[in-house]
Amino acid sequence: MRIRLIDSCPKLCEDIRIAMAAHHIDVVTDTQLDPEGREWLGGECELVVIGDHDGDKNPEMLRRACWPTPLARLSNPADTHATLAAGREGALDIHDRSASVQQVTQWLKQLCSELATPKAEPPRGKEFRSTSCAAMRALQSMILRVAQTDSTVLITGETGTGKELAARQVHAASKRRSAPLITVNCAAIPDTLIESELFGYEKGAFTGATSNRIGLIEAADGGTLFLDEIGELPLAAQARLLRFLQEGEIRQIGSVSTKRVNVRIICATHRDLAQLAAKNDFRQDLFYRIDVLRLDIPPLRDRAEDITEMAQWFVEQLAFKLGIPSRPISTQSQRLMTDYRWPRNVRELQNVIERALVISSGPNLEIDLPDDAPGASADAKETPPASESTPPMEAGEELSLEDYFQRFVLEHQEAMNETELAQKLGISRKCLWERRQRFGMPRSKQKSA
Repeated sequence: MRIRLIDSCPKLCEDIRIAMAAHHIDVVTDTQLDPEGREWLGGECELVVIGDHDGDKNPEMLRRACWPTPLARLSNPADTHATLAAGREGALDIHDRSASVQQVTQWLKQLCSELATPKAEPPRGKEFRSTSCAAMRALQSMILRVAQTDSTVLITGETGTGKELAARQVHAASKRRSAPLITVNCAAIPDTLIESELFGYEKGAFTGATSNRIGLIEAADGGTLFLDEIGELPLAAQARLLRFLQEGEIRQIGSVSTKRVNVRIICATHRDLAQLAAKNDFRQDLFYRIDVLRLDIPPLRDRAEDITEMAQWFVEQLAFKLGIPSRPISTQSQRLMTDYRWPRNVRELQNVIERALVISSGPNLEIDLPDDAPGASADAKETPPASESTPPMEAGEELSLEDYFQRFVLEHQEAMNETELAQKLGISRKCLWERRQRFGMPRSKQKSA
C-alpha cells in the first residue's frame, strides 16, 4: 500500500516514512502543496495525508485534488479552524500532528488496514426486476410510458403487492426525479388532522396553531405527491383535494389567499373506488379526476413465474441485512411456495423468507408456511372445515379482501378476542372496529383482551 504525505516539516516526513517502511507501507513525501490545485494528489496512492503546508487551504480545492482517493489530516486538535476545514474537505480522519511518530504510525496503520479490508457489497439491485413474468414486464413498460407525462396516476392492487414501489418508479423515471417525492398514508392520519397535514395552516387558525406551517402538497411543489390508501380519505378532505386538482391552487387553513403549486399526484388503493363512488362513500367527481392513467399491480398468486426468483432475491437481500449467510431454498419449499396463494402478497413472502433465514437450519432453507393461513391451496395445505356460521366455499371460489375479512371474523370471533383477531388479520384493533361498523358486524360476544 502507498501513502502520500504532504507536510512542511522534512524531518517529520522522513521519520514517518522510515517508520511505515518497517510495516511494508510506502510513504511518498512532499513539503508543499500546489496552491492552485493543479496537481492531482491521488495518483498512484491509496491514501493522501495532509499536514501543515503553505498552500491554499481551500477545502473545495483539496477535495477536487484528492478525489476519489481518501483524505486524512494531521493537525493540532486545539486548532478549531483546521478541524472544521478537515470536515469540509471530507477527511477520513484527523490526528494530532504533535503526537509521537509511533502514535502517528499506529494511526496510519489502522487507516490502511480499514482501507484494505474489502467492504461487503449489497446484493444485486435494491428492487426486484422480473425477467420471467409477462404481466410484470408489461407493467414495467407501462410505468415508463406513464412517467413521461404529468397526468394523475391511480395505482390499484391488493395489499402487499408493491403499489408504493410502483409510485417511486414512476417518480424516478419522470422529469421530476430531482424534486421531492412526498408520501402520505391517508389511512394513518386522523380525520381531524388530514386537512391541516395536506394543506397546511396559518398561525392562530385553531387552538395549538402557534406558527405557520406548510402542508404536504406545498412541500411537494415541483415534485410528486403520493397519496396511499386514497380510498380512506375523508369526504371533506376529498372536496378540497378535488379543488386543488382542478385549479392547481391550495389555501391553508385560516388563510384568505390561495397559492399555486406544481405537483403531480399519484394515488393508490386496494379498494374498488368505482364501487365506493356508486355507494357515495367516495366522491365520483374526484374518482374521475384521479383515474386518468391506471396501473394495475397483479397479485403474487398470478405471478407464479416470479415466486421462486423473487424468494431467492429476498434471501440475498435479507441475509445481507441480517448479517447471516445466504442459502438456497430447498426444492420442496419452492414447490410449496408456488402452490400457495399468498393472500398478503409480496409483503407476506418477504416475512416468510426472513423467518426462514432466522429459524431454519441446514444447508438449504426450509420455508414454513402457516397451517391455518387463508389462501393455501388444497395441494399444499389441508383446508380447515368451514364454520357453521358461514356458508361453505364453492370449489374454485376466490374471495375478495372484504369477503375474506367477513368470513374470517365470523368463523373465529367466538374463539378469539379482538386483539387476537386483529393480530391474525394484520391490522390494528381500531381498524378492526371500523371494519365491523362498515360491514354491519357488531361484536356478538365480548371477550376481554
